[in-house]
Amino acid sequence: MGSIDQDFARLAGRLDYSMLIVTAAHGNDRDGCLIGFATQVSIRPARFLVCLSVKNRTYRLAAQAATLVVHPVPEDAEGLAVLFGAETGDEVDKFARCRWETGPDETPVLSDVDSWFAGRVLGHVGFGDHVGFVLEPTIVELSNDHDTLTFRRAPAIEPGHEP
Repeated sequence: MGSIDQDFARLAGRLDYSMLIVTAAHGNDRDGCLIGFATQVSIRPARFLVCLSVKNRTYRLAAQAATLVVHPVPEDAEGLAVLFGAETGDEVDKFARCRWETGPDETPVLSDVDSWFAGRVLGHVGFGDHVGFVLEPTIVELSNDHDTLTFRRAPAIEPGHEP
């Protein structure tokens, strides 16, 4: 047995979370990042929680945004996962490297991801090195069923910023 932190990290490492790309916009700025901490938190009314690292640029934009767009990453879209997980918007315009359209509240919607939803930001809650954004879905685009990329099936991706 190790310490509580070590044992918990090992146990949590066995869980398999869906990988999502969250995009945000504020003014003329836009960004997005790959996340693994997210979950539905209410059925009626529908609510979803996405958690963003306080160290990345997407968090700084999301903190000022009215809407976030959440894209489940299809299993065959590893390139998008790497782009939004391994690059930082502080150094790279990720949207110059992928196809996208302007969505609700000027928030980018990734063209190569068929299913996504836009959520109105209802509030945020600090969770240490991440902040949770509670979203109320306002638009949902749902494609045919496809498997999503999960944490355990994703390629090893070094974060674009310090963890």
